[in-house]
Amino acid sequence: MNIRKLIGDKKFYISVLAIALPIMLQNGITNLVNFLDNLMVGTMGTEAVSAVGIINQLVFVFNLFIFGAVSGAGIFTAQYFGKNDVEGIRYTFRFKLIICAVLTILTVFAFCFFAEPLIKLFLNDGSAEGNLDLTLQYAKQYIQMVLIGLVPYAFCQCYSDTLRQTKHTLVPMISGAVAVIVNFVLNYLLIFGFSDIPAMGVRGAAIATVTARFVECAIVVGYTHVKHKKHSFIVGAYTKFSLPFNKFIEIGKKSLPLFLNEALWSLGMTMLIRCYSVRGISVFAGFNIASTMQNVFNISFLSLGNAVGIIVGYYLGAGEFEKAKDYDNKMIAFSVFVSVIFGAIMFAVSPLLEIIYPKVGKDTIAIAKYCIGVMSLSMPVQAFLHSVYFTLRSGGKTVITFVFDSAFVWAVSVPLAFVLVTFTSLSIFIIYPLILSVDLIKCMVGYILVRKDVWINNIADNTKKQTVEI
Repeated sequence: MNIRKLIGDKKFYISVLAIALPIMLQNGITNLVNFLDNLMVGTMGTEAVSAVGIINQLVFVFNLFIFGAVSGAGIFTAQYFGKNDVEGIRYTFRFKLIICAVLTILTVFAFCFFAEPLIKLFLNDGSAEGNLDLTLQYAKQYIQMVLIGLVPYAFCQCYSDTLRQTKHTLVPMISGAVAVIVNFVLNYLLIFGFSDIPAMGVRGAAIATVTARFVECAIVVGYTHVKHKKHSFIVGAYTKFSLPFNKFIEIGKKSLPLFLNEALWSLGMTMLIRCYSVRGISVFAGFNIASTMQNVFNISFLSLGNAVGIIVGYYLGAGEFEKAKDYDNKMIAFSVFVSVIFGAIMFAVSPLLEIIYPKVGKDTIAIAKYCIGVMSLSMPVQAFLHSVYFTLRSGGKTVITFVFDSAFVWAVSVPLAFVLVTFTSLSIFIIYPLILSVDLIKCMVGYILVRKDVWINNIADNTKKQTVEI
């Protein structure tokens, strides 16, 4: 491929950044505050960091379930938007609400009745640092409050995802920024206490997080309804809550593989972390610290990946296949380039961990610094894979994305990790890079799939509407 074809002009970068920057800013603020949250909780020691990390890992699975649910329908939203089909966008919005409501109810039930066994999956006495009983106590305190925040989060995502897919990314960004500021301020007040406010520690961190979820939801939902003329999909979205059966099946067929992919991928990532935690609580705590910092820097390629899905989906829906292909190639190259810069910055700041986590054990900090180094090197690889994933998804190739993403994790990464931690005495310093290295296989497969143009497809063609309603 001609390298010059991978470099866009000024118009290209303006159009891409117009979509990516608001998402990047929103995710950046969110993850930065999450890092500061982690930092504040870290003042309580290794046990508190581990406890919050465990619950956040469980909530991460729920978040990915919701992401998969809205993203599957979001493929149609982007292409319906390209066709200027408001009724189609309204159908996808209703689909998201139905699926997210079911997922939230099931998750709340699971967390209410199976919280302790889920937490204990990550508690292993394989290191010198950390008190398992204290970690369990902190984790149970945290999850009791976090449960409440699942409802506004799921509801908000239905709105935010639809706004983004229709190229309105500013308000979700603003709502996220306001929410994380609220979260940060309340964290400071409730974790440490202030004036007449008692210090609540881990429980205070949970209250702050839940409050921020409600604030974010209120802003996004309120704005969408107030500006209903601008966002016409919301007009009548609830007054006659119907969804033609053929549309439900059509969206469901494309969404199910994507939802299963996100669900199984998040469970696979959780299982990998569980495998790492077998080496002790300090390993889990160190990996949690590294992952929290990584999330701050991952915003580069994660946001550009979302831009791939939105922009390419739009051009596919409009039938401009050559333009979709051209933009896709350039956005993948741009994402990889940006990730190299962000990875270098992340590696450069990793020595600061010893200063900002003074009460966390030395073994934990050493593990965290090492993991950050490995993450920095692998960031361009992850950027490429993320862009390929959204490329395939934008054309509705959800079955291929399922095999490419989650099936690979469960068929290769998880079994390899299980064998290494169970049947060898290798340390995390060897196991972790070995697990990441297998992603190079996915890179080769992904390159072939993109080059063969298997993703170029218009799935937003009009279909006859049935009168059956659900």
